[in-house]
Amino acid sequence: MAKVVLGKDELIDLLVVAFLAGEHVLLEDVPGVGKTLTAKALARSLDAKFTRLQFTPDLLPSDITGSTIYRSDTGQFEFAPGPIFANIVLADEINRAPPRTQSALLEAMSEGQVTVDGVTHELPKPFMVVATQNPFEYEGTYALPESQLDRFLLRTSIGYPARDVERNILTTHQSGEPVDELQSMLGTEEVLAAQTNVGKVRMDDSLVDYLLNIVDATRHHGAFQVGVSTRGLISFHRGCQAMAIRRGRDYVTPDDIKQMAVPALAHRVLAEGIFQGGNRQAVEQQLADLIEPIPVPV
Repeated sequence: MAKVVLGKDELIDLLVVAFLAGEHVLLEDVPGVGKTLTAKALARSLDAKFTRLQFTPDLLPSDITGSTIYRSDTGQFEFAPGPIFANIVLADEINRAPPRTQSALLEAMSEGQVTVDGVTHELPKPFMVVATQNPFEYEGTYALPESQLDRFLLRTSIGYPARDVERNILTTHQSGEPVDELQSMLGTEEVLAAQTNVGKVRMDDSLVDYLLNIVDATRHHGAFQVGVSTRGLISFHRGCQAMAIRRGRDYVTPDDIKQMAVPALAHRVLAEGIFQGGNRQAVEQQLADLIEPIPVPV
């Protein structure tokens, strides 16, 4: 991925961690900084099926999940799968679709399945949603509800590349799109085995207490109206285990927890006086300040 997503090693780390954890990622950034490229690079590196969904105000739930159609040649009703049936799904500008359409993703993200006309259909495994939204343009958008934000393990951004990196980007794009030349490094079976191993990563009791202390602090701090939920705690815990795997260990360290805390928790809290999504940087700084004085196990 680093061959085509230049100068963004930390972002790549977080995406790999989310995929290992079997969770989802929300990318908040302006258009044109490489959100689609990043998701496509992850899919090609993992020999995974990739689909892109452009969310618009007229997008219907069936446009995502698929629908049941009548086949005149057979006289039978047949389910036609929608674009959600992929390993990595890019939900581009997710906040431009109305809540009813956004809710079509909830079952898929939580259960790995969709229900159409009363029939449940399993999604392919592994399955990951990489959603994007523009944090500076709110006209014609629908804010993601807390319940949907809680389905994302991480919220992060890409940001503009450094000047020397952009010079390299100009060079690498002269002869086509570099992402198309990426070779897959892992098959889906190997990825599923790695995801199973994430749950076996050890976390010392003192680190579990540290994790709980961080989450508990968000629920009782005056700066937050809403703290991290139990579902958020479970997701945070699994993310720390996946980070340990990413670092080549079978045990979690305090650094894993510290590195995961802000991207895994900032979108799960609601700050006093700041509307949801109104100032991501401010909320992240408040959370970082909250975590800093909490004693770290040694």
